[in-house]
This record gives sequence, structure tokens and C-alpha cells, in this order.
Amino acid sequence: MPSWKEAKRQQRIPGERENSPAENATYSILLGEFRLMAFFIYVDLQIFIIIIVFLFYLLCVLGNLLITTLVCAVSQLHTPMYFFLCNLAIQDIVYVSAFLPKLLVLTITGDSRISSIGCVTQMFLYGFCIDTEFFLLTSMAYDRFVAICIPLRYSIIMNQRTCALLAFFSWLAGALNSLMFSLQMTKLSFCNVQEINHFFCDLPTMMKLSCSDTTSIRIFVTADGILLGWFPFIMILTSYIHIILTILKIRSTAGRMKTFSSCSSHLMVVIIFCGSVLCLNMKPESEKSQELDKLLSILYIGVVPMVNPLVYSLRNREVLEAIKIVFKRYLKCSML
Repeated sequence: MPSWKEAKRQQRIPGERENSPAENATYSILLGEFRLMAFFIYVDLQIFIIIIVFLFYLLCVLGNLLITTLVCAVSQLHTPMYFFLCNLAIQDIVYVSAFLPKLLVLTITGDSRISSIGCVTQMFLYGFCIDTEFFLLTSMAYDRFVAICIPLRYSIIMNQRTCALLAFFSWLAGALNSLMFSLQMTKLSFCNVQEINHFFCDLPTMMKLSCSDTTSIRIFVTADGILLGWFPFIMILTSYIHIILTILKIRSTAGRMKTFSSCSSHLMVVIIFCGSVLCLNMKPESEKSQELDKLLSILYIGVVPMVNPLVYSLRNREVLEAIKIVFKRYLKCSML
């Protein structure tokens, strides 16, 4: 029976050539250079992929920049809900900028190389943005809970200091947690394999390629997913159970609809975000699972951040009014 190390070394990506004994040296992730296979197997779809990825990136950046500008420029949006929304928009810009530009460059030029530092940076930003978004969505759910369930104390509870602390904690906790993952990944060693069958340095893919024992990292990932994934989700779910029970107590239909509309945009974003996370992490493993991972990841990284500003702008009357205010200001300035 071969040892687990020998079994790991025998694993190769389809199409990978046999290496000479000189190439069988074990090296750290910090000393190696990798190649991202991305979507190169879809030769006939390269132009289509370039167009789609570019549109995803452009719409996401412009949409989230619009939300950020509106929240900063229009005083009517200087509320806790839109303060968290502004943080979410900034996080989405960082998120897509960490992966989609690199995907565009390697698809256009065919240069699939990525440095070790670039690979570790991508893994850090991936974990950082996901964790931060979970915490920000939880903060927004708490804001809606206070606004609907205990409205008389809303201005006291959700003051500027509380909002600033919640936002600061979201960014700090996301950064520290992702930093721990990144530091653990730098300790892994790789044998022979330099090709990553993904369009970015995905954490599970990198662990599969490693010839090190990844048991401790996998345990840490599982515990982290429960603590920082399911726990915020349960808190969001609990908040909306109380919100729905409070809305059902409102006698008039118009009152119920008005109250529910104040949190419907956030609820839709939570469903999209959590739904995509569950699809990506709970799908069954199969021979084609890696290709499915790439397709789900491009939807998760490209579509979800693009949908967020659309949901908040198209379904929110206050945001639409803010757009009109900014547009009128621009017309007045241009006429002077």
C-alpha cells in the first residue's frame, strides 16, 4: 500500500506531462510559480468569456460606485442602513477587482502565470471579502430588526458609534480570519504540480494540489465555516423571524407592505448571497466537479456583487429619489 504522500504525488491534472526526477522536488508555495488553467479548455468560447467577464466587472464597479456616491452625497441616505450598504458596496468592488481583471488578462493574452505572492494574495482577499460580507449582512439584519421590532429605541440603539463599531468589527474580523488561513497556506508544500485547474487560487483546489498533510487546515476550515458562516446566517434568520412576526401583527395590509418593503431589498441580497454559497460548498463531488466549481465561482464572484446595487437601486424608492437629486444637481452645475 502506498503512503498518503505517494498517493498525493501520483495525482495529476488531466493532460499534465510526466516530470523528470529533477523536477520532483518539493517546494513551498512562497517559492513556486503557478499557472491558472481558467477556461482555456473552452477554446471556441474565449471571446464570449472575455465579453461576459468584462461586462460583469464593469457593471459591478459602476453600480457599486454609484451606490457609494449616492450615500456620501445625499443627506437623506445618511442612515445606518445605507451606511452598511456603502460598506458592502466598497467590499464588492474589492472582491471583483481581486479576481476578474486577472481573469481578463490571462484570457486575452494567454499568459496564465501567477506569482506565489499573487496566489497568496488572492486567497487572502477571497476569504477576507466573504467573511466581511457575512458580518455586514448580519449588521444590516440587526439594523432592520431594531427598526421594525423596537422602533421607539432605534435612534438610541443604532447611533453613529454603534454603526461605526459594527462596520469596524466586520472589516477587522474578516481580515484577521483570512490572514490566519493565508498564513497556514504558506506552510504547504507542492510536488510537481504547477497548474491550478481554476481561474484563481481557490483554497480547496490548492489543498488538493498540495503534497503536505492538510488535515489540520481542513478541520480549521470546517470549524471556521460553522462559526463564521452558519452562526451569522442563524443570526440573520432569527432577526427575520422576529421581523416577520412583528409585521404579521400589523392590522392594515398597507402597513404590512410598507414595513416589509423596508427590508425586502436586504432580504433578497441575503438569499442571493447565501444561496450561492450553499450551492458552491454543498454540491456533491464528481468527476466534473472542478469544472462546475469554476462555473459556480464565476457566477458567485461576478454576478452576486453586480446584482447587489441593482436590487437596492431598482427596489428602493429612497435610492431612486437620491439618483434624481444627484442628477438635478449635475444639471444645475452644467448650466452654470
